Formats: sequence, structure tokens, C-alpha cells
Amino acid sequence: MRVISWLVVSLTLWLAVSQARANVLKRPFELNRINRGLHGRVVDYTDRHDSDRRIFSAALQEKRGLYVYLPPCYDPHKPYPLVIWLHGLTQDEHSFLEYAVSDLDQAMASGQLPPAIVVAPDGSLSRIRCARTGGSFFLNSKAGRFEDFVMQDVWDFVHHHYSIRPEPEAHVLAGVSMGGGAAFNLAIKHRDRVKVVFGFFPPLNLRWMDCHGNYMGNFDPNCWAWRQDTDRRMEVMGRFYGVITVRLWQLLDPIFGRDNPQTLEELSRENPAEMIDQLHLQPGELEMYVAYGAKDQFNMDAQVESFLYLARQRGLTVGVGYDPQGRHDFHTAQRLFPGVIHWLAPRLALYNPCCSAQH
Repeated sequence: MRVISWLVVSLTLWLAVSQARANVLKRPFELNRINRGLHGRVVDYTDRHDSDRRIFSAALQEKRGLYVYLPPCYDPHKPYPLVIWLHGLTQDEHSFLEYAVSDLDQAMASGQLPPAIVVAPDGSLSRIRCARTGGSFFLNSKAGRFEDFVMQDVWDFVHHHYSIRPEPEAHVLAGVSMGGGAAFNLAIKHRDRVKVVFGFFPPLNLRWMDCHGNYMGNFDPNCWAWRQDTDRRMEVMGRFYGVITVRLWQLLDPIFGRDNPQTLEELSRENPAEMIDQLHLQPGELEMYVAYGAKDQFNMDAQVESFLYLARQRGLTVGVGYDPQGRHDFHTAQRLFPGVIHWLAPRLALYNPCCSAQH
């Protein structure tokens, strides 16, 4: 048993150190290589490549990185739809290059998706990419004003420097995991500026529990309760790689603080499932789509299904992509990606700048 425990600890530390090194390592020629394989191109506003091009965030009072993807045949004299892409818990803006840009570029180049500008900001708490550092959830919180960073600093920057359609219907918030939940949170709050939102396995009910007080329980509308306290700090919320356990305190403490008596109230206020009623989301105000798998290691399937249940009770339409064998991983997202594009394309079609998709 001691040998097994030692191996698990060693592997966990090795993964954390490896991720940290990969995260801070300079990649001077990487972006050139990636752009050579794209029909569009990625513009660098990070410090990862040949120089520091990060923008200053007034909300966070520091420089922050982001990538801007410009679609095939981008013409600065034509206005484009805007997609803001939000990364997951253990990620930062670089994950956009690793997992998303190639598929989005191919969809636009092939005509499956109208040309759009995609911006991917860094919402990480630490530049060390490790599950144990927690995540910002792109909220205004104890960790920093990350909502204002996205919806003020990044929003203003991209509108100032690029040609963006003015209609809210041409503005999309999107994300993966933590970023998917944040996309719904921000879209519900800012539906005067954003009318389309989608997420891959997003946490949409942060207070999900079954009627036995079990977070990992499957969704059943007849066996459902809301989390009533945050005292079980060591409660397991999921596992990365099968060995790195993520516990409740690791998710809550960075943004709400330890031993904060207001944590449950603040959690409720930022919970998309409850924001539907709190912020009076009405049918037709927001186009929504969620993609998820039935075997999610973080039980996002129960969070999503409880959100869908509430939404439908209130007359809200939510598009769904579902993988019965899907997990909380890149391969599941890839399988779900065509369904997302099929849903998104007609919603952006009216705002197509009619740019040729030829390379």
C-alpha cells in the first residue's frame, strides 16, 4: 500500500511539474508553424513566443495574454461575428492552440461555419497549469475581477482593433468545462451584448446534489436536492487522469475564500441553473447549446441534465449534443464538435461577411 501511495504521489508531482514547465516554456517558432497549417491565422497577444504582447487588464491590474483568430481571407473592412472562447480549469489561453483552433479553422475553411473572429483570453489563476491551483471560473471574486477582464478589457480591445458586427446576435460566448460554465454565466448576465452561448461538458448547476446528499449521483428529477453547505471540504468532485483528485475546497477556496460564511450564497448567485430565475431569463433571449457525455468523471452530466430540466420547465430551448460513452476529455469534445458546428452555423449565417473560404 505504501508503494502504491508513493507511486501515486510521484506521478501527481511529475504531472504538475511537467505541466508547469510546458506552460512557461517559450515557443518562439510554434505560432509560425501553427499558422502555416491554417487557412486563417492566429494573432499573438501573449508572452509565449518571440516577445511580450500581452494587453494590460484594468480589471486585474496586470498584463494578460490572449490569442485572436482571424478567419480565412479576413478583410478589416468587413464586420465579422465574434466568438469569445473560454478555457477549462487546468488550462490557459494556450489550450486554444492545442485543442480548438484547427477544428474551428477547418469548419470555416470548408464552409461549414461562417467566418468569425475568435478571441481566447487567459483566465488562469496561475501560470502553472495544475489542477491543484484551482480556477477563476471567469468570475469577479476574491481571486480577481475576471468577469470584467473578459467583458470589459478583452471586449473593448477586440472591438477597438478588429472589425466586429455590432448585433448581439452575432456575439457568441463559448467554452470547455470551467469555461463552458463561465460562458453560460456571462451570457445570462450580459444578454444585452451576447445572444448565443455554447459549452462542452459545462458545470451548469454548481449546487447539484441528489436526494441522498451525493454529488456523484445520476440526475433524477424525483431524487434531487440543492447543496446546502460547503463544510465537506474534502468531498471528491472528480479526478484528472484517474489519479489526480479534485476536492471541493480546491474549487471554492480560490474564488470565495476559506471559511467564508457567504460562500453558499455567492455560489448560488453565480450558478447558471439558479441564474435562470434570479435574472429572469425569458424564452428567445438567448440561444443555448450544451454538449456532454454520460460518463463524465466530474459528473457534469448530472449538472447539465438538472439545468436542462429547469430550463425546459421555464419554456427555455436548449440544443443538446449527447455522447452516451462520452467522458470529460478531448476525444469526447472532438466527437461532439460537428454537432456544435451544425447548431451554430445557421445562427451566424445572417452575419456572414461573404468571405471566400479559399486558402
